[in-house]
Amino acid sequence: MPELPEVETTRRGVAPWLEGVTPPEVRIHNPSLRWPIPADLPEQLIGTPITAVGRRAKYLLLRNARGAALVHLGMSGSLRLSPPEEPRRLHDHVEIPLAERILRFNDPRRFGAWLWSTDPEQHPLLAKLGPEPLEPDFDGDHLYRLSRGRRASVKAFIMDAAIVVGVGNIYASEALFMAGIHPQRPAGRVGRARYRRLAEAIREVLANAIELGGTTLRDFTDSQGNPGYFRQSLTVYGREGEPCHHCGQPLRHRVIGQRGTVFCSRCQR
Repeated sequence: MPELPEVETTRRGVAPWLEGVTPPEVRIHNPSLRWPIPADLPEQLIGTPITAVGRRAKYLLLRNARGAALVHLGMSGSLRLSPPEEPRRLHDHVEIPLAERILRFNDPRRFGAWLWSTDPEQHPLLAKLGPEPLEPDFDGDHLYRLSRGRRASVKAFIMDAAIVVGVGNIYASEALFMAGIHPQRPAGRVGRARYRRLAEAIREVLANAIELGGTTLRDFTDSQGNPGYFRQSLTVYGREGEPCHHCGQPLRHRVIGQRGTVFCSRCQR
């Protein structure tokens, strides 16, 4: 499933082509996604300039003066910029013609979404989300304050979108290793100083993944059809049984909160 870095990579790719553009047409070839595409979504976008392409958690926001289209890539979705002469693919469900390209939303599993809101920040899917991990209002003190009394594992805690958005399984595993924190430690038993290190690790891991174009998992590609490359630099995720880069001890694997977790029992306490 595309995570925050993949979505941000997509946002950066499509924004220059959409911002300031007035869509002349929005073609809905299959409205049956995770939620049905609203029948009035095309008319909300057509004829009004797109003022910004934003992101909240894993949702892209195509904003105009009327509100915003909320776009989610689901498990297998992608946005790509295609030459006008390129034939539409089987699972291209939404198309927006541009001057020199066509923006196409492709989603074989149809778990993605195209929704409309006149007040996107208050939309039920976004209103209760935690802070963005790369924004100033996210730090170790925020994690420490919300973790008091929590018995859940620290890994499950930082993957809770009500605490902080966008810390998926890969990035949680990598950040906990970087901060030297055992993923099964109860969230309420992690001190303030360690949470400050963890917040910085989360920032660093996500920023690095964004700069490298997201993580190559299954069929993720950016808006130009290029794969991500962050997977090449993973330190623990997917490396069960391999030696730890720091101490050489074989990395261990456990299931935490129904998610596979790889960690170093010597480096992470």
